Amino acid sequence: MIIDIDRLTEDGLKVSKEFEFFSSELVEENAVFLEPVHADITVRRVGEEIFIQGSITTRLSFVCSRCLSPFEFKVDSGFDLVYLPEELELVKDQLDEEDLSHLFFYSYKIDVKDVVLEQLNLTFPVRPLCAKDCQGICPMCGNIIKEGNCSCAAGDIDPRLEKFKDFIRDKR
Repeated sequence: MIIDIDRLTEDGLKVSKEFEFFSSELVEENAVFLEPVHADITVRRVGEEIFIQGSITTRLSFVCSRCLSPFEFKVDSGFDLVYLPEELELVKDQLDEEDLSHLFFYSYKIDVKDVVLEQLNLTFPVRPLCAKDCQGICPMCGNIIKEGNCSCAAGDIDPRLEKFKDFIRDKR
């Protein structure tokens, strides 16, 4: 959905729409959509600045980075963006601290679908975890620890790592 900036009225524009994206468009490689992305967006023009405020909601399936189990990840995020025309980007030789929060639009058009996809990707964690306390996979038997099938002794330390235990104790 492309918004033509020249046709934007004083009242602005309100958009409530569901967007379909491919999983390959996401920064998280193993993410799969469980439902479409719903976005409620308000676009306003004040002088040369374009203000885009909105919220996005969806559900995705991620793979835990510790135990490799799939889990549901809910997105309910808001955003508040300021766009400036590309001409203002070319005028300045050096960016100020305030300029880092501004985005630029080109040819007096903004693609709302690109804005929604960008904001969706920014909500993802760096390392997806099914739970904060996920212990992952047992290095001895390979079973998922949270499922309780691991009967390995927790105190067994790999003899190659024994020196690290002494090193950490000496640092305290």
